[in-house]
Amino acid sequence: MGERLFDRYSRQIFFQPIGVEGQKRLSDSCALVIGCGATGSASAGMLARAGVGRLKVVDRDFLDETNLQRQSLFDEEDLKTGLPKAVLAEKNLGRINSSIKVEGIVADVNPSNIEALASGADVILDGTDNFETRFLINDCAVKTHTPWIYAACIGSQGMLMNIIPGETPCLRCLMETTPPVGTIPTCETAGILGPTAQLIGSMQATEAIKILTGHRESLMKDLIRVDTWAWTLQRFDLSDARLDNCPVCRLGRYDFLQLRSGVMITSLCGSNAVQIVPPNGSKIGLKELASRLSRLSELDDVTHNPFLLRFKLRHKDIDMTVFPDGRAIVQGTKEPSLARDLYSKYIGM
Repeated sequence: MGERLFDRYSRQIFFQPIGVEGQKRLSDSCALVIGCGATGSASAGMLARAGVGRLKVVDRDFLDETNLQRQSLFDEEDLKTGLPKAVLAEKNLGRINSSIKVEGIVADVNPSNIEALASGADVILDGTDNFETRFLINDCAVKTHTPWIYAACIGSQGMLMNIIPGETPCLRCLMETTPPVGTIPTCETAGILGPTAQLIGSMQATEAIKILTGHRESLMKDLIRVDTWAWTLQRFDLSDARLDNCPVCRLGRYDFLQLRSGVMITSLCGSNAVQIVPPNGSKIGLKELASRLSRLSELDDVTHNPFLLRFKLRHKDIDMTVFPDGRAIVQGTKEPSLARDLYSKYIGM
């Protein structure tokens, strides 16, 4: 390690568990951050500062003014560019640390590309906002024996869990399948505190550094849930949570990776619309969803009956229609990625 790099990371190197050898390991490692929202941007920024040699940041979205309240990688000048978050993340992370390699990838993570995206990664960090993608990450990570770190934030609450294939329970050990559509609050409907995401991002980056420097014995073994408003912290013991019949880590069945489960997205022929169909068995409470959506200032004409719910996006020529089985039609676009993002934001998946 050169003198300049030693000086740059000296305060981290002086931390005994890392030292020079740990810093070298970091510089030789690769971390994949899937999702560059509040948690993902916080984690990516800290890993860049820590000197992780290669950072891959994947995100499908464009920067929105509402993101600036909590997404620490971006500012008002970035908003003016209209560029995708992944492109901005690559630029800004490169400005934080020019000695590492940063790759911003504009993509919707799905079964057809996740294994290629994860190729070469030593750890995967969850910065997503939906369980469909998390189950897909879980399939890919277990199949390729890649550690990954689950993270989630909503309101003032955050959760974190390490998943080390072959050693710890995987996500499917704890959840048989994705939660029913519309039952999980989203940032758009329940809000989120920026400091909560920063805290969870810090914890996630710390766990990633432990993995990358070879200190797995120091990894958090529990599922952590913290509430930064009430200042409560709960630890859930996972020592006996690994299921003998888990379809993924025990039986080697990768349903989400092999397209046997998950959301289907189709551009509707002959119309400027996209249809989104969640997994079979999804049910949604239209009355409860309408109540949540009616409080949002960016939506107009939120109406519902026993058969469907409709609303419009203010200042955008886009309408959404949602059915009790979770199916939705997004009118006003032919872009599946945009339709999926809107569905995730307002319905939840």
